[in-house]
Amino acid sequence: MAVTVETLEKLERRITLTLAATDINSEVQSRLKKLARTVKADGFRPGKVPMSFVEQRYGAQVQYEVVNDKLGEAFSVAANEAKLRVAGMPSIAQKDDAAEGQLAFDATFEVYPEVKIADLAEAEVERVAAEVTEEAIDKTVEILRKQRRSFAQRGAADVAADGDRVSIDFEGKIDGEPFAGGKADGFQFLLGEGQMLEAFEKAVRGMKAGESKTFPLAFPADYHGKDVAGKEADFLVTVKKIEAQHLPDVNESFAKALGIKEGTVEALRADIKKNLEREVKFRVLAKNKGAAMDALVGKAELDVPKSLIAGEAERMVANAREDLKKRGIKDADKAPIPAELFNDQAEKRVRLGLVVAELVRSQNLQAKPEQLQAHIEEISQSYEKPAEVVRWYLSDRERMAEVEAVVIENNVTDFILGKAKISDKQLPFDELMATA
Repeated sequence: MAVTVETLEKLERRITLTLAATDINSEVQSRLKKLARTVKADGFRPGKVPMSFVEQRYGAQVQYEVVNDKLGEAFSVAANEAKLRVAGMPSIAQKDDAAEGQLAFDATFEVYPEVKIADLAEAEVERVAAEVTEEAIDKTVEILRKQRRSFAQRGAADVAADGDRVSIDFEGKIDGEPFAGGKADGFQFLLGEGQMLEAFEKAVRGMKAGESKTFPLAFPADYHGKDVAGKEADFLVTVKKIEAQHLPDVNESFAKALGIKEGTVEALRADIKKNLEREVKFRVLAKNKGAAMDALVGKAELDVPKSLIAGEAERMVANAREDLKKRGIKDADKAPIPAELFNDQAEKRVRLGLVVAELVRSQNLQAKPEQLQAHIEEISQSYEKPAEVVRWYLSDRERMAEVEAVVIENNVTDFILGKAKISDKQLPFDELMATA
């Protein structure tokens, strides 16, 4: 039968669904009879409970379920008949003017938009590149040395200097009053590594074990502790212990301790370079992918379904609660997180997803089997047993779906970069690694 589709606003549509009361009643009775076979009630054997009892207790519930099922079937048939791509779930409202012997409902819903993508040859994209320098390898070696450093207590006459680990007692007051977080005993930190405010480190630098000092400290206006931000405190600090750090020499023993089979410094540096190059590759790819996607969205024209935005925002709320749960937050699943906080981000995600899907469809950018295999093998190379990692991915559909999504994004990125106006920029290694 022909389905009349009413256009309300932009993507919003409405159709009327009708159900025959006799069909509903027949299905309700059929389900109640099946239910009666298993219903238990005091004074009756199983399967012998009177139908009047079953109808009284379960009739309304079954009626509700049947109507919902019938509406779902009717809506699906009507949407298919009208060749509609429905976005999200419909909102159903019963009508009062139904014909005799029928129930009528209005189903209001949104449809997927038409996505128009302009000529990508007019898009502008800044493509970045970076390389692993000897300086970057040197810095990584120093980080590895610091991860394996040891400490030895200094003599009584020695003063605290940068690189030392100091143990202190301190108490801070603002206008003569203590404040939360302003006192600690036996507190340890590494001097000169920015673990404390510079004014605090400056005061401790040059002190001896057993020495005490009082000094003023002005908290920055943007200090993370809002109660003290922008205020000045007076601190009393007592140095309890000073320990000098010892960094291991970069030699064969150091290389072997890091799992380098050859046991040479050259092999260590080569291994570091290989790992850094892999990290640089992924970070460069991520930045270029982001730039390409921004350019794509900038050349797209579409209306975004509100229902999809709402659904994405709810998923983001669920993810936020799950994150709180992993951090050990009590009752994280009940945390009052308004979905509205994520609306802007959700809208951007949905918009990008719709545009990417249209480009993939129109340009045949789906992931090919050989691309999936190559991507998994590349990931596996950063693990000790690559073959096991490959099997781990191939054995799970969800993991393979994640790989497929990444490969499709890479295909889309390559397509955009192949069409757009490109300006190349060489990024310093440190700048690239500092980005999230």
